[in-house]
Amino acid sequence: MGSTRRDFLAMAGGSAVALAGGKTFPNPAQLPGHAGGENVNSGQRDFSSVMVIAAHPGDAFFAMGAPVAVATHSGGQGWLLSLSLGERGSAKIPADQYGELQRQAAEKGAGIMSAKALFLHYRDGEIPVNEEAKFAVCDFIRENKPDTVVTHWKGSWHKDHRACYDVVQDALFYAGLPAIARKEPAHTVKRLYFANNWEDANDFVADTYLDITAVCDQWLNACAVFPMWRGENGFRYNDYYSSLAIGQGCLSNFQRAVSLMSAEDQRVRRIGTP
Repeated sequence: MGSTRRDFLAMAGGSAVALAGGKTFPNPAQLPGHAGGENVNSGQRDFSSVMVIAAHPGDAFFAMGAPVAVATHSGGQGWLLSLSLGERGSAKIPADQYGELQRQAAEKGAGIMSAKALFLHYRDGEIPVNEEAKFAVCDFIRENKPDTVVTHWKGSWHKDHRACYDVVQDALFYAGLPAIARKEPAHTVKRLYFANNWEDANDFVADTYLDITAVCDQWLNACAVFPMWRGENGFRYNDYYSSLAIGQGCLSNFQRAVSLMSAEDQRVRRIGTP
């Protein structure tokens, strides 16, 4: 047969979708505070305005940063919001000093991708699941108005990652409700994806493959400014995520790709009849 795996992924209902541009469809009506399902194979328009929301800067860049690079490469906007500086991530450098290194790396890495680094300053390992945190993230969403959010999947052994997942769910809901009065008006995020993070692998099932071939080097260069990228803290992030991009590219018939998982309520196909 002449069809490729990418063709199959694009056509397979309930399976995975490969995104590399192509045909677009009109947005369906959405409920306030609720991201609506879309036709599959809607292309990279989902990634023209991307905010990643992560527990730590390393997660924001290593596991989630490539979609931001895709957005800015196409002339869109990208933001990387870290709820904590990950300051307790080094056994050798004092927490306050390491946190400052992480902040500086995030700002430099964001600059490489023509994006913006944003921060909340909860303590590493102590990210709360409370209304203060949810409304703080809500305010960032309303202020910057991303079309797409990428964040942690809940199936994680890391408590900060699970906390981030919970915070984001309600923050998205609050951000989209006009009845909730904040400094900025309501904004409904159109798409929510969960990143393929090695620490969040429990029950993670990829259903979307995003072509990052054109931005892969830029994204990896942004990651490389972090002190932990080359395994200084015990895990070889550079080898893992650069190799994963190759592997996901093989599965989707791209040179380099990242895999994502859609929010359950967005796995909707709309099939018209003739």
